[in-house]
Amino acid sequence: MQKRWFQVIKLAKLQLDLLRHGETSLGHTLRGWLDDELTEQGWSQMQATVQQHLTHPEKSWDVIVSSPLQRCRLFAEKLANDLQQPLLINEQIQEMHFGDWEGIPTQTIYEIAPELLANFWQFPTQYYAPKGESLLQFKQRVMDGFDEIYVQMQRHNWNKALIVTHGGVIKLLTCLARQQNLDDLLKMPAELGKLYQLECSKRLDEMYFEEKH
Repeated sequence: MQKRWFQVIKLAKLQLDLLRHGETSLGHTLRGWLDDELTEQGWSQMQATVQQHLTHPEKSWDVIVSSPLQRCRLFAEKLANDLQQPLLINEQIQEMHFGDWEGIPTQTIYEIAPELLANFWQFPTQYYAPKGESLLQFKQRVMDGFDEIYVQMQRHNWNKALIVTHGGVIKLLTCLARQQNLDDLLKMPAELGKLYQLECSKRLDEMYFEEKH
């Protein structure tokens, strides 16, 4: 009788600390892919959050991953240098592309296209900015990015990562972690300069996220 061997695969659960960039020079606009810079206050917001987190040495990270946009990248570069941690730049985790709305104050958009903007806030899966990225396109891109991050972390035996990214990315992952409808995405928390903790795992080539309490 042939003996069968079954391989038990332990699913790696990795910790992701998501840090949203702080205040930028283009406040009260849909920044999207515009490469605006942090204000002095925005830098201080991020610095204060990180310093408070690192008062507990066991909370330190194995790697820092950043969006390529300077409102995330410049802070991540300095932090990685200060902490002597490896830094990865991942283009897939930058903000949603808002097309014709980028850099325009939300009040102006409301005056120009009130119905479309209202529909976007309420049903982001169905409506998006002219020449912009749909929510499903955004989700696919971000999932591809975190799949890359997951693979890199496993390859190097990294268990904890600081991800310096954007409000849309944090809202999306939180929405997925809470298993809520994607139309609830814009109701998710993602304050400027704040840290949000998730755990991620991968099963059958699909990424899963959980909030860490």
